Amino acid sequence: MTERGRAMWRTCLASAFRTALACTIVGAATLYGPEWILRYVAFPAFSYVTIILIITDAALGDTLRGCWLALYATCQSVAPAIITLRLIGPARLTAGTTALAAALAAFVVVLPNGSTHLVAKRIALGQIVLIYVIGYINGAETDPVMHPLRVAASTALGVIACVLALLVPIPRLATCEVKQSCKEIGQNVTTRVKLCMKAFCAEDAMTAMASVSQARELSRISSKLYQTIKRYQPSMKWERLPFKIWRWQNVNDNKGEKLQSMEIALRGMDMVLASKSPIPASLLEGEVKDGLKNIQERVILSIKRVNNIPQPSVTPETDLQKPDECLQTLQEVPETSQDLPFYFFLFCLRLLETISMAKPEETKVKPEENKGSVKTKSRPSWFSDWDSKKVMPAMKLSLSLGLAIFLGSLYSKPNGYWAGLPVAISFAAAREATFKVANVKAQGTVIGTVYGVMGCFVFQRFLTIRFLSLLPWFIFSSFLSKSRMYGQAGGISAAIGAVLILGRKNFGQPRDFAIDRIIETFIGLACSIMVELILQPTRAANVAKLELSRSFHALYECASLFGAKASKAEIMESQKKLRSHLNLLKKFTEEAQAEPSFWFTPFKASCYEKLFKSLSKLADLLQFSGYAIGFLDEQGRWKSPQCKEILSDIDNDLKSLTQSIGLLAKSFEEITLLKSLDALEKALTKNGYTSWDIELGKTPNPSFSGPESEPGKIINTYLQHCRGAAEGIFRAGQEGEEIEVDKSEVVLSLSALGFCVEKMGKETREIEEMVKEVVQSENPSSHVNLHEISCKIRSLYK
Repeated sequence: MTERGRAMWRTCLASAFRTALACTIVGAATLYGPEWILRYVAFPAFSYVTIILIITDAALGDTLRGCWLALYATCQSVAPAIITLRLIGPARLTAGTTALAAALAAFVVVLPNGSTHLVAKRIALGQIVLIYVIGYINGAETDPVMHPLRVAASTALGVIACVLALLVPIPRLATCEVKQSCKEIGQNVTTRVKLCMKAFCAEDAMTAMASVSQARELSRISSKLYQTIKRYQPSMKWERLPFKIWRWQNVNDNKGEKLQSMEIALRGMDMVLASKSPIPASLLEGEVKDGLKNIQERVILSIKRVNNIPQPSVTPETDLQKPDECLQTLQEVPETSQDLPFYFFLFCLRLLETISMAKPEETKVKPEENKGSVKTKSRPSWFSDWDSKKVMPAMKLSLSLGLAIFLGSLYSKPNGYWAGLPVAISFAAAREATFKVANVKAQGTVIGTVYGVMGCFVFQRFLTIRFLSLLPWFIFSSFLSKSRMYGQAGGISAAIGAVLILGRKNFGQPRDFAIDRIIETFIGLACSIMVELILQPTRAANVAKLELSRSFHALYECASLFGAKASKAEIMESQKKLRSHLNLLKKFTEEAQAEPSFWFTPFKASCYEKLFKSLSKLADLLQFSGYAIGFLDEQGRWKSPQCKEILSDIDNDLKSLTQSIGLLAKSFEEITLLKSLDALEKALTKNGYTSWDIELGKTPNPSFSGPESEPGKIINTYLQHCRGAAEGIFRAGQEGEEIEVDKSEVVLSLSALGFCVEKMGKETREIEEMVKEVVQSENPSSHVNLHEISCKIRSLYK
């Protein structure tokens, strides 16, 4: 079994054990506990639901936070429900008034979109369903005060069981999870550096490709480790108070963020290796390989120091302050573009070392500034939640819940709440793939319920063994939660479906209960889908298309800043915005891929995936360009005034390229926003633009980004300017007596910029081809010429 498989088994077994232990505590209390517990904990089914909502892949901090969230949810739901039941009177409740009261209460709970945690909303919504629907079922026998309090007591029992399960036999701390993930990421990064160096220095292609494949697999593993850190970091705050004496010295140091910042350098090294550009043998002769090994050891040592791994005394060969003899031999800018990958690889290696050696104090200044800027913003108020984007989730949930309760009660009054509970406990604030999520929830509910019925049939006379049969099912549900097919929604539904049958008694025949619950669940999911289609009929494919346009706009803003001499902070903020839009583009592409096409045009998922990869590479190249400019700025900051004149040609080359990328991105933004080419032609005809090409004085060019030979001319011109600039900077450094010029840094930075210039031109062409393919798929009967379409759009809106 691979290490990944063993890690998956360990995680799933640990999660299943904690879940089973918490359910055992509830089961022991409700099945074998004293009479007073049964009198107050009247809804053990909701205790199990609370456990599944809180304890799934949870650490102790999550359960401590769950205590607070459950208390907050109870205040949101129970207190208003007591007042409502006393005013209306349970005896006067009907299916319609019950559904209306639950829908209004749900709307109030969901409306504060950003200020309330998702778990708190789900618990509160589940409590609302039980309070109102069971109050309607029992009618005049319902006590307006004690009935909501019994629901609260059932919730409290589930929360207490979660806390106890996370403490026994030893606490599962989020601090330990984050620390272990940081340690594994450090080892992962170290191994990837070695593999990249091995592939870079390999003499045959087979060895290089094998090392690259291993490095890419480790890259996928590291991304999951970063997700683990992101998942458990908020929980660490809840563990600090009760376990203050157990805190490690470096708990507050955000090592995960620093380790993640090294990924950009590793992506650059992979970019060189993926290009399969042959490295000239002359560049790897003599002492160069030995020098590269020395740099590798320095980088690995600095990475280990980030994780505070004890190291032996530093030898002269690995002294961090010793200059790199290998880099010092770089005194001239390469003459041809074939040599640029070699120099860019060394630049990325140098960048990796620079990031790993950065002092923590330097990275802590910016968050403080951000905090100060946040304080200047207006305080959130309840009235600010009345926004269409914030009201829509509350409106959809309240209508879905009310409709599900109404139809479920009409079908079977005693089991009507099972139609509302799936809607309540599966609420998601963010947009989801409606049909896919409903499908996995239904499948999870069915297989969980069937397992529960089978367990009741086999162990019908042995209640204890029947309860213990939940452990293998929780293990299976944990694997379902981590699978791509079912995800967390399917895994949670499967776990709840089984525990509601195997963990209770005196609820009637298991077969009858299973059939009723499956039908009621189907009613609830059908109501959710119907409301989703009525209130928000936008297809995921259209959302992905809109996000693609926004990504092009973010690229336009990012590229424009390079030519505008913007500050480093502005450039970093624009790059962060671009990354955010690309992440959303990836998310919506996956959602659109899972969405059925019905009678619509099939979604071109392959094109969007290629566009995402090319845009991500372009974002990386812009970031590398920013680093290279920063290094050049450090070398020329205190030099003679003629340095600015020396670098002016390079500035003009880079400015010209980034402006071209920005203009193309702006054009692609406008083109991808088009509904169809027929709609554009109708708009032109309506506004009287029949001879747009003559008016603009342009002729359509079949290649939007220029002739095929243009990228080669650009890079050759750039290299000529670089050689002249390097010679000028070296002369200026010799004339200046205060500070010496690091020639190797200048050569590496200029060569890295050259590599970025060349690659940005290629990626722009690939993006153009993909945009053309997307537009062609949306307009199969039309001839697509991007230049012509862009001219028409500008003539229409000029």
